[in-house]
Amino acid sequence: MRILVLYGSQTGTAQDVAEHIWRESRQWGFEGPVLSLQDYNIQQLVEERLVIFVVATTGDGTEPDNMKQAWRFLLKRSLPSNSLTGLQFACLGLGDSSYSKFNYAAKKLHKRLLNLGATSLCPLGLCDDQHDYGHLGTSLAWTASLWETLSSTLAVHKKENPVDVQMWNVRVLEQPPALDEEQRLQWTQSQTPQLFKLIENVRTTAADHFQDVHLLRLQGIGSETTTWQPGDVLDVQPQNSAQIVQEFFDLLQEHQLPFDANTWIEVTSAHEDLPLPLPYATPLTLEQAARHIWDLTAKPRQRFLEVLAQNCEDELEREKLLEFCTAEGLDDLIAYVNRPRRTLLELLQDFRHATSKLTLSQLFEMMPLIQMRSFSIASDVSAGTLDLLVAIVNYKTIMHTPRLGLCSNWLKQLPPGVELRALIKPGTMSWPKEPQTPLIIIGPGTGIAPFRSIIQHRLQQQQTGVSIGKIEVFFGCRNKDKDYHFATDFEAWKAEQNIKVHVAFSRDQENKVYVQHLIKECGSNLAKLIREQNAYIYVAGSSNNMPKAVREAFIEALDNDANYVDQLMKQRRYQEETWA
Repeated sequence: MRILVLYGSQTGTAQDVAEHIWRESRQWGFEGPVLSLQDYNIQQLVEERLVIFVVATTGDGTEPDNMKQAWRFLLKRSLPSNSLTGLQFACLGLGDSSYSKFNYAAKKLHKRLLNLGATSLCPLGLCDDQHDYGHLGTSLAWTASLWETLSSTLAVHKKENPVDVQMWNVRVLEQPPALDEEQRLQWTQSQTPQLFKLIENVRTTAADHFQDVHLLRLQGIGSETTTWQPGDVLDVQPQNSAQIVQEFFDLLQEHQLPFDANTWIEVTSAHEDLPLPLPYATPLTLEQAARHIWDLTAKPRQRFLEVLAQNCEDELEREKLLEFCTAEGLDDLIAYVNRPRRTLLELLQDFRHATSKLTLSQLFEMMPLIQMRSFSIASDVSAGTLDLLVAIVNYKTIMHTPRLGLCSNWLKQLPPGVELRALIKPGTMSWPKEPQTPLIIIGPGTGIAPFRSIIQHRLQQQQTGVSIGKIEVFFGCRNKDKDYHFATDFEAWKAEQNIKVHVAFSRDQENKVYVQHLIKECGSNLAKLIREQNAYIYVAGSSNNMPKAVREAFIEALDNDANYVDQLMKQRRYQEETWA
């Protein structure tokens, strides 16, 4: 019986969950592919009978990039309300309840499928990153319930002696193939990246400040084709550090495994209906996989543990690895992996007997791929350089060494003059069409980055004779002399007639002052801009407490009318772009 598993994934987690469901479906006798919504011809959905959707929510309640095209098709008004009457489906959403539009993409998809006549097999599953178990707190029970439902409605049964479903075939090549360097380094997305040259890479925070933030200035190579709009983002594909790669191969050598950095490999799909990931489209060396493709700093997921246990001959290690993969072992898994933020390389070092039995096939089955990282572009195209403001991720847990963010630390060490591949794509923010519309901008910390681009853009329009609306800018940081990002720009903006700058230095006085306090002080003026001049409100920065506090400040400024603020959000006159 055919089952189709479709996913919309931004960081790889939804894809991982979808592939887990696909592997389980084989144990129940189903056949059919697991595909991103981008790789599936969505017009064929009318012919499907059984589909499982796994959909993440990103940004301000938006769908992942690889879902956008399919979602636009499903929203067509020309689709009859009975288009999908023959379809039975189940939908699992991955989200974070700290965001106001929690699991919005999955909720919208579930509702739209019902509107088109499809039948839901089970309640919509809503995974929450804030759960102690992360998405596993919901996905494990939801998936078990799904199989129970299908067992009773379709009379399917799980195989008595299920075997692990291998996804890829791996073959060692005796002779290296004739490939140039460009062919060897496959981009992880279907779009063609652009080449950029790094012009400048400087730290913007004081040397003794707790947070290291860097400003990177890039120029497109072939700059006549390099263009972007305010609010756009740059997708960057990072690499593992030389140190991490060396540690990986030292571990392989320590266990005398029969392959090394120079081993050439060809990867093919083990199933006709399973597409091969782009990075595996051409033969590659193990060194290229370890440097450019596998995320060696990632937290090991359950699939990693399952595969690692397969050949393990040590009973205690095998038992522990398999226990981590059960619902009963989740507490131990969270304590061992999530809380200390243990990397998969550190886990391989801990489970030495299992590591000593690793095969090449297992490595390609278990290793997560490096995912793209998105950064708000912090400059207008008229500025001449594409600027990024990057907070370097570096923190301590109970582990001996600090936890380092893969992409930010890779960007940090890049020297001026180096070339890198990146992709410009639209951001989640949409701006008013009329430049005369006032803007109210709240961007504490690195949240100021996307707003610098729109301010520069409007000032450029003003220089060409275009009338621009008033801009109220609210920025917050700890200290004026330590983390005042774009301080020179702020001082210049203060001199502009149409720009009003409000800055909160939270630690420069005894009482802490945040952006929400300044909003309350300016409440009556902001209310007039919103009610009388149809001002747009934009919020960017950390998703912890700031967005909620800012929203409450605006509610207070607008006569405690929470419904009015909700209406502004629905009209896209109040937009948030926040991150954990």
